[in-house]
Amino acid sequence: MTRPSSDQPAGGADREPSQPAAPTAPGDEAPPGTPGTGETVCRGCGGSGRKDGATCPECDGSGLVTVGIGGA
Repeated sequence: MTRPSSDQPAGGADREPSQPAAPTAPGDEAPPGTPGTGETVCRGCGGSGRKDGATCPECDGSGLVTVGIGGA
């Protein structure tokens, strides 16, 4: 007896992801590692991670944000 083939990955839909979602900063356009994205210097703090004497609220102090690259 032959089993029907499927284009779906093995495992059930009720499986939990193998890794937790990467943390994002408020200025990120997508989670780090998302295809079609890259890191760039935060415009809010110029890459220093500090703004007005405190942690930059756009990058959460990292100095970098994840943005979409390329596209139309």
